[in-house]
Amino acid sequence: MKRVLLIIVLAQFLCTSLWFAGNAVLSDLIKGLETSSGFLAQLTSSVQFGFISGTLIFAILTISDRFSPSKVFFICAVIAALCNLGLTFPDGSTFSLLLFRFLTGFFLAGIYPVGMKIASDYFEKGLGKSLGFLVGALVLGTAFPHFLKSASFSFSWKYVIYITSSLAIVGGSLLFLLVPDGPFRKQGQKLKWSTFFTAFRNEDFKAAAFGYFGHMWELYTFWAFVPVILSQYQQYHQIENLTISLFSFLIIASGSLACVLGGYLSQSFGVRKIAALALSLSGLCCALSPIIFLFTSLPVFISFLFFWGMVVVADSPLFSTLVAQNAPQETRGTSLTIVNCIGFSITIISIQCL
Repeated sequence: MKRVLLIIVLAQFLCTSLWFAGNAVLSDLIKGLETSSGFLAQLTSSVQFGFISGTLIFAILTISDRFSPSKVFFICAVIAALCNLGLTFPDGSTFSLLLFRFLTGFFLAGIYPVGMKIASDYFEKGLGKSLGFLVGALVLGTAFPHFLKSASFSFSWKYVIYITSSLAIVGGSLLFLLVPDGPFRKQGQKLKWSTFFTAFRNEDFKAAAFGYFGHMWELYTFWAFVPVILSQYQQYHQIENLTISLFSFLIIASGSLACVLGGYLSQSFGVRKIAALALSLSGLCCALSPIIFLFTSLPVFISFLFFWGMVVVADSPLFSTLVAQNAPQETRGTSLTIVNCIGFSITIISIQCL
């Protein structure tokens, strides 16, 4: 079982490196293109909108419950990697950039929630800890393009795209070849159009889902704007030699440790208590952020962002655990996908508002 979890976590990390690949190389992508100052929000939202569209279709068609989750994961990983490569095509326009990011997001719908479905098929006990590792891998994968960008001063930005696409194919292949369908998987035998709506009749499921929605309002907006926050702080306080890409990677990646820690703490103190604590702390950070931005030194500000980067995502695997535990067993994959779909729809609103 430990080997299976390790492979699922590794595959999730490798494949989700596609998520923010465009954001990491944004300045290079838009050279020579006429774009507005809000193009970062448009580029990020196009991935989110693609993911939402994908999760909606996957949920309505109950894909991960009717078909082998490992096969779905592999196929989506390969197609998403190819769509990501579209960013490197010569003579690209802003429309083509947004289209390729949309398509990448669409097929990420067969990676992130399906990975959680695979984990829940293997680990009925200790699911919170297992999903802590899994979401930690997502966080690290999300941050990884920023690390590649910080190290790419000596070669073309296109290598960030080449590397992330290659990693996604490797990750999908590993899962397909080494992780068969789990022992607790209960296959949905036929297409049920009502599944999309019936999950929310369970009050415990509904409570977990709404907690997740509040968490998602903040999470991806924070991740998308970490480089902007650092850049604005650098300009406002006239600071030199702040490596924005590297700090963006470290701040976002710190959340992976928080996901694992939250998973372990949930075994001692309960999933709901730790989720509520993390959500409250991240909300407090959000409220205090203008004061910290304006009136603190760089070490204090960076430390604050590290803490925020941890608590903003620590509750993510815990809410997913609560959703999975309270979903009908035969439609668990679809229920996780539905909640992801709605949660990521919320991120578009918050990203565009900011």
